[in-house]
Amino acid sequence: MLAPAWINDGSDIPDPFGYGERAVQWLRRLKHPKNPARGHPFQVDPWQERIIRKLYGPRHEDGRRVVRRLVLLLPRGNRKTSLCGAITLLHLIGPEKLPGNLVVSAASAHEQAMELFNEVAMIVQHDRRLEKHLAVREYTSSITFKAQRSRYIAVASDGKVQHGKTPNVVIADELHAWEGRAGRVQWEALDSALVKVPDTLMIVATTSGRGQENLAWKTIDYAIKVQKGEIDDPATLPVVFMAEEGDDWRDEAVWHALNPGMRHGYPDLTSYRDKAQKAINSPSDRDSFLQFNLNRWLDHSTSPFVEMLVYDQGARAIDLDELKGEQCWIGVDLSSNSDLTAVVACWRDGDDGYQVQPWFFCPEDNLRRRADKDGVAYPAWADDGFIIPTPGNVVDFHAVENHIRDLCERFNVREIAFDPHLARNMLSNLLADGLPAVEMRQGWVTMAPAIKELERAIVGRRFRHGGHPVLRWNFDNIATETDKAGNKSFHKGKSRDRIDGAVATAMAVARCAAGDNARSIYDSPNWSPDWAFVKAG
Repeated sequence: MLAPAWINDGSDIPDPFGYGERAVQWLRRLKHPKNPARGHPFQVDPWQERIIRKLYGPRHEDGRRVVRRLVLLLPRGNRKTSLCGAITLLHLIGPEKLPGNLVVSAASAHEQAMELFNEVAMIVQHDRRLEKHLAVREYTSSITFKAQRSRYIAVASDGKVQHGKTPNVVIADELHAWEGRAGRVQWEALDSALVKVPDTLMIVATTSGRGQENLAWKTIDYAIKVQKGEIDDPATLPVVFMAEEGDDWRDEAVWHALNPGMRHGYPDLTSYRDKAQKAINSPSDRDSFLQFNLNRWLDHSTSPFVEMLVYDQGARAIDLDELKGEQCWIGVDLSSNSDLTAVVACWRDGDDGYQVQPWFFCPEDNLRRRADKDGVAYPAWADDGFIIPTPGNVVDFHAVENHIRDLCERFNVREIAFDPHLARNMLSNLLADGLPAVEMRQGWVTMAPAIKELERAIVGRRFRHGGHPVLRWNFDNIATETDKAGNKSFHKGKSRDRIDGAVATAMAVARCAAGDNARSIYDSPNWSPDWAFVKAG
């Protein structure tokens, strides 16, 4: 389990100017209409108080805050919205106010953006002390402090991009739901604007999400490393509550450890018990419970092929120079005109393991368009050498064929397996030059055994892939279907997902496995392409 050690240990929190104490005492004087206690006081529980003190207490000698980024990863029901509402008011009209302050909260869509806005507006409208100074304008989703010319606005990541704004505080709400180009552009606009003035604050407040090729994971992963002490960054305050692999999701002690509000009555323990009971017999309910109630970051696909934490254990580096004399099998998944094409080479790794090296091809003119459509970093991957751009706006099959020929010169290639659907010309060209190209159709009969062998290798920790990020993304995108006989097939989790590299990997691993312990079927005098296809099935 991940949880900040300082949240409950009573350790000293530096507060040289008393600003942490000042913020806590000001919040205690607020009212919250939903609190049934007499006078409706704003409830600041000890764990929330510790966050406020950690955020506003530590200061540089000139009084500037040490913390410039708060990453708050909490399961649902821990009153994350109320805490962010309190921080909003601290900067709008509280002791952290400055003339002309701009506080911006952003969410994935308008409805989500209104959650925090409505929370702040409700607190203001039920407190005469605040209401006489602050003007709530629901039609513009803004609250203005006229005397200081300060305001708070709520925006959506799928709405108007906030270029030109100069915010002092940005609250990114449920960042795991910011998808595609719109979310990325809004994030870049708000994040980059925080350098315009000193002493700004970025708050990321979210529950866990899925997959790792997204805005949220990169931010959360960095915060986790800071919380674990792997990165020294005093400007980042990580408050990460997250279940990890191996945690018993049915253990109530785990629930309490990951939900700091539970000891104070929220979220509701009885409801947790009910949800956990449903999750025992329902994989979808279990995933929901893990993601939203225990904050475990899940695989991208809702019906994943393998646990990506298990897959990641095969990220040890691969030395291609050491493999030059070793027998090699290649799987090729040719794409339609604008998609990824994948070429994956596979070598034996010990008696029953495999190591693979992928190469991906994408039309150079489409790199940025595909990045916007798929929501991943195609241009950056190309710059880092993980994607090979080909000239024009369609995949250049000549470049792919030439690359395969280069591989045949560099390595002891025993087979090159193609789905014949788009590969007729390339197959013919390679066969004409005596290269070992074979057909391997991507149907149930052929692919089910291939997928089974690949799964066996990954789960058995006998699959090495070098941590190639595009290949990982492809595997994370897989959604599987299983027939009555237990045979699995690969499908895309969403229409925009790409699984080409995973398909080519399954083909390469299957042909390597069929090589009979590194003895190629080409050693048989009865070999033919059709026979190879039958053996693959």
